[in-house]
Amino acid sequence: MVEIRPVESDADYEAWRQVRIAALPYERCPSVAELRAQEAPGRLLVIAEADGQVVGHGLADRSSESGRAAVAPRVRPEARRQGVGTALLRALTEHARAQGHTVAGTTVDDDGSFAFAERFGFTESGRQVEQVRAIGAEPSPPAPTAYEIVSVAERPELWARAYDQVAVPTFPDMATRSPLQVTAEEWATEWINDPAAMFVALDGADVIGVAGLMIDTDQPQRAEVAYTAVRRSWRGKGVAATLKRTSMAWAAQNGITEIYTWTQEGNADMRRLNEHLGFRYGIVSIDVRAELPLQFAE
Repeated sequence: MVEIRPVESDADYEAWRQVRIAALPYERCPSVAELRAQEAPGRLLVIAEADGQVVGHGLADRSSESGRAAVAPRVRPEARRQGVGTALLRALTEHARAQGHTVAGTTVDDDGSFAFAERFGFTESGRQVEQVRAIGAEPSPPAPTAYEIVSVAERPELWARAYDQVAVPTFPDMATRSPLQVTAEEWATEWINDPAAMFVALDGADVIGVAGLMIDTDQPQRAEVAYTAVRRSWRGKGVAATLKRTSMAWAAQNGITEIYTWTQEGNADMRRLNEHLGFRYGIVSIDVRAELPLQFAE
């Protein structure tokens, strides 16, 4: 018998994290503190227990892509094909529907997960490509003359300014099926986790670009590339490359040996920049979505 219950205590959050790490060992998992900071009305985290053991977890929330919910049922490899994933998917999509959503989306990384999603009416809506870069001796780029690069640790007030001056204007340029909708609060809690590893490009008092790294506390030798964007009027002038090289030099100085990023398949410009910087291709993640309610066999 599978019991699904909401995450409440720090121990629950850690159990939730351990399922995520087991299911997606190649991705950074937020810390308990980060997950706590992301709590919001309508956001649901659950764990699935069987015989006293945590065998799965799930998340249901408003997606950053407008017009749909995000659901993420995950099951430990040894507990799959025992009905745990179906029970989680039912609970998560019922919650999403109760929040007023009529469409739900998720991502799958392997044939088995894709087949599971198809059983419930999910269809492919896009793809994200992993790109990976080994970090060696990474020199800092030459200091630009037309703008300045500073870390958010040096100028903490710039992160909120970056939301208004870079994030909001560039979100519509993302190669997603629906426009991104990210609040200022989400920008402050979910899109940065170490101000020293996040960099902004400044033209006087104006933020013209952002890039950096999301630190992985479970695998400190790895880091995920954070949101990279440059205002349209500054594109084609090497700003993104300089920001990325700055973050790569920081990674080398801080013991990080590998960084990785997920790029929408349609974002050819960013994929080419990453290729130019020495990134190689990894796995492909498939975005899927379905109309709610889903149909479950009784």
